[in-house]
Amino acid sequence: MAGQSSDSQPTDAFEYMLLEKDPDLYRMVFFGPSQISPWIDPNVLNLKHRIGRGPFGDVWIATHHQRTEDYDRYHEVAVKMLHPIKEDQLQLFSARFDEIFSKCQGLSNVCFLHGISTQNGRICIAMKFYEGSVGDKMTRLKGGRLPLAEVLRYGTDLARGVSDLHTRGILILNLKPCNFLIDEHDSAVLGDFGIPSLLFGLSLPHPDLIQRLGTPNYMAPEQWQPNIRGPISYETDSWGFACSILEMLSGIQPWRGKTPDEIYHLVVLKKEKPIFPCDLPPDIENVLSGCFEYDFRSRPSMKDILHAFESAKDADHDNICWDNSENVPMDRPTMANRTNWLLFKDKLQVGDKVRSRKLKNSCSPETMEIPDGTIVGMEDDGEHVLVRVHGLHDPLKVRCSTVERVTYGFAAGDWVRLREEDKKCSQVGILHSIDRDGTVTVGLIGMDTLWKGNYSDLQMAEAYCVGQFVRLKVNVSSPRFEWQRKRSGGLATGRISHIHPNGCLVVKFPGKFSLGELCSCLADPSEVEVVRFDKCEGIVKKYEHLEDFHWAVRPLFIAIGFFTALKLGVFVGKSIARPRSRKVASISDRSDDYQQPQQVVQNNANAAWLPPPVANMFFRDGPASSG
Repeated sequence: MAGQSSDSQPTDAFEYMLLEKDPDLYRMVFFGPSQISPWIDPNVLNLKHRIGRGPFGDVWIATHHQRTEDYDRYHEVAVKMLHPIKEDQLQLFSARFDEIFSKCQGLSNVCFLHGISTQNGRICIAMKFYEGSVGDKMTRLKGGRLPLAEVLRYGTDLARGVSDLHTRGILILNLKPCNFLIDEHDSAVLGDFGIPSLLFGLSLPHPDLIQRLGTPNYMAPEQWQPNIRGPISYETDSWGFACSILEMLSGIQPWRGKTPDEIYHLVVLKKEKPIFPCDLPPDIENVLSGCFEYDFRSRPSMKDILHAFESAKDADHDNICWDNSENVPMDRPTMANRTNWLLFKDKLQVGDKVRSRKLKNSCSPETMEIPDGTIVGMEDDGEHVLVRVHGLHDPLKVRCSTVERVTYGFAAGDWVRLREEDKKCSQVGILHSIDRDGTVTVGLIGMDTLWKGNYSDLQMAEAYCVGQFVRLKVNVSSPRFEWQRKRSGGLATGRISHIHPNGCLVVKFPGKFSLGELCSCLADPSEVEVVRFDKCEGIVKKYEHLEDFHWAVRPLFIAIGFFTALKLGVFVGKSIARPRSRKVASISDRSDDYQQPQQVVQNNANAAWLPPPVANMFFRDGPASSG
């Protein structure tokens, strides 16, 4: 194995197999000079024929002619020819590619890059040519699905490659089976090193590429509108990886046959997830289920995925069954012990300052067992730590998942504000991470990726949570997003229904409907203020706040008022009629003796005036004759 060299490398740069303890375990390593120019002269790159087409361009077979004083070689390479990029953006794109090119050198399970060139005014990225891909292999199999053991083996290779790229700060954003290449050792190799990330912020001529960076069937929710519903993070690749694994198991592409707009509606708005096969290994099902969390902060990292696949690939697994229905959740029991991956993002150490975690969707900490403590010991089980709290003699033994690290007064999940104004993004966002050296990452509206800086650039901001009522601030004349108004023209008050990882608020308005659904809009947290019942001045303002609480408040008040008025009217009417009926009853009692003979006389008189047939009906002998 050792000593196998690539025919695509010159003598001063080559690949070799590195053995790691077990002779059956090896990895490909590239060795070459420390500084390699990625530029390839267009004259030595000869395109032969196109072999594929993707959302970012075409794939060609080409010949790369390398010639020096010592050798003269022709290498067959694969070339990704990107869609045209504006000339004023080429320099920025080239700088980004140079950085990725240097970072990708020496990585296993990642396609080797030869360099970059131009052909017919279009950017061409040359890379090592592989005979086939996982997608090609699936098309040759019955049902288009791979055996579980093979999926686990390929998945381990791919997870290792993605994890290596993430360690070097590279996002891929375009994971799919046709981009998983297969080398001569039947190992899976990543054929896409993050082209979408190279296009961030560029003015592209194709509107589709501006709106979405990826292949729709494999795109995570935040990938569709990263500056609004994002930002994009490493966990964005976890979604695409899981979609690819499910397709490899089933032979069915996620949301097959749907248009990009339909997929957007299903994934982003309705929050649907792909279907799962039954009888998956528990660890694999657990980690793949976590990959489809709507909030990427709750998804596993690629290191977590790699650990699960490495643990499962060597085990014996029975045949896997699959329901052929598409995009319909299967009736199978939910895993009782699903991992909350958010709780395992940070690894605690002795000496860390910690506090109790706040409840989900809680704006202020509840009664905290540990408002401020210091870790003084780690338990052997790895799940518990010893925390010393001021005022207590003995340290407390608590689960790692119940506390969060506090560094320089900040903890992941805090609402923060930028000290210096940046017109490109919102001033208020959510802190995603803070390292022990003070380096921070923050999700902000207006940025495709996480904002990076130092803790000294931040200050604490007012927290928002689902269920709060908010309205636009009076001094905001031109909000970032359109805000709903009342019929009278005033600003409406809405209720927060969801909060995106960048702090973008989804606000619904209980009193407004559109096509049978509540009206909603997005809001910048720096442009709204919280409305509370106890802070509303006067009865009118409090009632208006009640109307904002639910659309049925006004009809309910009208109905209550109507029935109250009706009941009051009936009560008053009865009160007036009651004395009158009593007076009539007393008079009738005193005149009973007088009324009886008077009634006889009245009846006879009436009968005399009736026509004869009618009179005979009441009086058998007829009326008495007059005179």
